Amino acid sequence: MGHQFAQHHAAEVPAGPDEVWAAIATGPGIDSWFMGRNEVTASTVRTVFGEYAPELEITESDPAHRFAYRSGQAPDGRFIAYEFLIEGRAGGTTVLRIVTSGFLPGEDWADEFEAMTLGGELYFRTLVEYLTYFAGRFATPVTAFGPPGPSSPSSPSGPSWTRDRSLLCRELGLAEAPHPGDPVRLTGEIGPADGVVYFANANAIGVRTPDALYRFMRGFGKPVIAAHHLFAAGAEPDQARQAWEAWLSRTLT
Repeated sequence: MGHQFAQHHAAEVPAGPDEVWAAIATGPGIDSWFMGRNEVTASTVRTVFGEYAPELEITESDPAHRFAYRSGQAPDGRFIAYEFLIEGRAGGTTVLRIVTSGFLPGEDWADEFEAMTLGGELYFRTLVEYLTYFAGRFATPVTAFGPPGPSSPSSPSGPSWTRDRSLLCRELGLAEAPHPGDPVRLTGEIGPADGVVYFANANAIGVRTPDALYRFMRGFGKPVIAAHHLFAAGAEPDQARQAWEAWLSRTLT
């Protein structure tokens, strides 16, 4: 048993087709909204995020119009494919459509599909936020991990996301159930900054400031993941990672 799927996202963004293409078909562009470090060659898209380092084959590359790539198919049928469609509009805006498709094998595909769906929503909204507020600029990606956290009866082998999410919201000055548009105040190790929630679902919170996109994500049996994009000139990734790990350690312990 398994599940074949196709997910569709679409948005009109205040950026031109060339800016959208740079965001979805270059390594620095993907670095500015996706996860980890990314490299685009003539034939592949490679992402490095900790020990996760997939290399996907580019199946179509039509600059400023269509970009598509996919994984190989595993013996159990598993694969994933991405297609980006770009349509320029009058007035300098662009309609961006994304289709994510593939196959999840096994009897327990539903849990994986739910997590993938929630993660896909986060990445798409981050891409839209990037193209709306930072188009034409490239970010320094920074990934930091929170402390292991205490075990709980419901999660005996790892940290409790419910607890960690509550502590994150409190530190950010948010209600237990934040919504897009809620104001955020960042303090402590990463310095004072005002921001706004641009995304929130069961597994993630996204915050935009004038020079960054910050994301706090569930680690699924592992520590909280902070996957950020820093647009300030001269951002030092190692220094930023250390500051965020200190912030997470103080906030979640």
